[in-house]
Amino acid sequence: MSAQNVLFDAPGPRARRRHAILTVVGFVLAAGGVALVLWKFAAQGQLEPSMWTSLFTADVWTAYLIPGLINTLKASAISIVLAIAFGLVFGLGRLSHVRAVRWVCGVVVEFFRSVPVLLMMYFSYRYYSNNGVFTNELNPLAAVVTGLTLYNGSVIAELVRSGVFGLPKGQAEAGLSIGLTEGQTLRSIQLPQALTAMLPALVGQLVVILKDSALGTAVLYPELLQAAKDIGTAYSNTIAAYVFVAVIFILLNYGLTVLAGRVERRLNRRGRGPRKGGQTTGVVGAGTVEAPIDDIGRKGLYTGDANNR
Repeated sequence: MSAQNVLFDAPGPRARRRHAILTVVGFVLAAGGVALVLWKFAAQGQLEPSMWTSLFTADVWTAYLIPGLINTLKASAISIVLAIAFGLVFGLGRLSHVRAVRWVCGVVVEFFRSVPVLLMMYFSYRYYSNNGVFTNELNPLAAVVTGLTLYNGSVIAELVRSGVFGLPKGQAEAGLSIGLTEGQTLRSIQLPQALTAMLPALVGQLVVILKDSALGTAVLYPELLQAAKDIGTAYSNTIAAYVFVAVIFILLNYGLTVLAGRVERRLNRRGRGPRKGGQTTGVVGAGTVEAPIDDIGRKGLYTGDANNR
């Protein structure tokens, strides 16, 4: 008997009928909400064809959308790389057996994880502008990258720590039993398994980085959301521009999710050997019995006279 059958009873006729009624009611409410929004848009002239056709002109793409998309991807890519590096360093620091290192990394992670991203962007932009750390053109990008890196890197550090703690204790004991130090066991045995296990949560955090790059408009960074605002001002189609940019963000996040899913499947297949049904390779000597590759790990490769086994 499965755990699901133990925890939950199968719905009876009345429950199935109630679920069907609630599903229909929910669908009707959702359809009514969408219809109301479209009716409001139509009443304000936001559904006029001219509002939407202007988004597909060459001028809009070359002057607004493409530069905004490039800036969004640039800020997101830099922040993803730095956030992963930050998360690995401070995540391992929180797992250190040195109390001082563990305490310092814990304070850093908890502090930046508690501060809103937008505040970190504001403070970074003000600091960079007042002290001339970067040029005026790079200050907005640097502020966006700083805010995204510090916040999301702290979250990734917590993912690393929880991923290692979620592993069976036998993994660490096996590393110590073969002569590895605690640090070598953490880096060579526990961390690779933890990264694979936390990959779905890590992908979710990378999507957050991509979405939060839109906050860069508050520090004058010309990203995709700022491009939508400029298009609405130039062509008087603010609603259409925001909806169109939202669709672009959805496609970007979906593409990132699909890419991460393929990476996860590739990592899960690594180390499994050839597919089931494959045969052993090489020359099989006299009296040797061939076994499928998948059976070798369980039964071993039998050699010698088969009748003497």
